[in-house]
Amino acid sequence: MNKKIESFRDIIAWQKAHRLVVNIYEITEKFPDSEKFGLVSQMRRASVSVASNIVEGFARKNIKESLNFYNFAHASLEELKYQILISNDIKLINNKVNSVLVELSEEAGKTLHGWIRSQLANSGCTSFSR
Repeated sequence: MNKKIESFRDIIAWQKAHRLVVNIYEITEKFPDSEKFGLVSQMRRASVSVASNIVEGFARKNIKESLNFYNFAHASLEELKYQILISNDIKLINNKVNSVLVELSEEAGKTLHGWIRSQLANSGCTSFSR
């Protein structure tokens, strides 16, 4: 039996995104000061954007508006994945940390995709176009 979604906190996609935000903040805390206004800022903003857009989409009363925000969340997640790649390539994070962040971002992406599909199904829509 599925639990009724009463708050954004009940959305598994948001839970995964929030976990990713916390990990990004913890890991970027160790980045050099020279990256404070570079990758640290970009990665933190992108990760927060993923979770925030899920929250904002959930708060919308119109499925089209909601889906727009969920798609913004997806785009921010893709941006973050690239920033994780850069961080690994320039040795700001090691391969182990990279693997953890990639796994967390993949989990967030899969659950977000599932959430979007469920919202489409519940609305009677079969696809979403901008």
